[in-house]
Amino acid sequence: MKNARDIINSIQNRPQFSKLSRFKCIDTIRLSFSAPLQKMIKFAYIKNDTLFFVLNHPGAKQEFDNNIQSIKSALKYVQPKECEGFTINDIKAFVTHTPLRKSTQEKQNEPQSYPERATGTFKITTEDAHLRELLESIQNIIKELHES
Repeated sequence: MKNARDIINSIQNRPQFSKLSRFKCIDTIRLSFSAPLQKMIKFAYIKNDTLFFVLNHPGAKQEFDNNIQSIKSALKYVQPKECEGFTINDIKAFVTHTPLRKSTQEKQNEPQSYPERATGTFKITTEDAHLRELLESIQNIIKELHES
């Protein structure tokens, strides 16, 4: 019986899921960087046999440039098994200055609550007894909420 890892690997090796193996290759190379540098990588992609890393800080770009030669030489001699189907001739990085957007769904899911501003001090000037009774019950509810 196959375990979950074997099933996922067999699905990823199918031609219709070739992009998954590409992302797995990129992730394997990304893990070879130091932990602080990994946190500064926004995303990565492969285009024209060049692996591009998009960084979120100029300091990360400088650190990346210091480590890039060792990564390139290591990839020439030993290529990870996840990257067997891909040819990566060059590795480049650049800094993006676009801010991260928070999703609008997060804002919509939060219920908005406002503090009660009414104190229940208003005059009831109606002549109708039924309407007066309703207005007094509303006034009492507002006063109870204001006190608590």
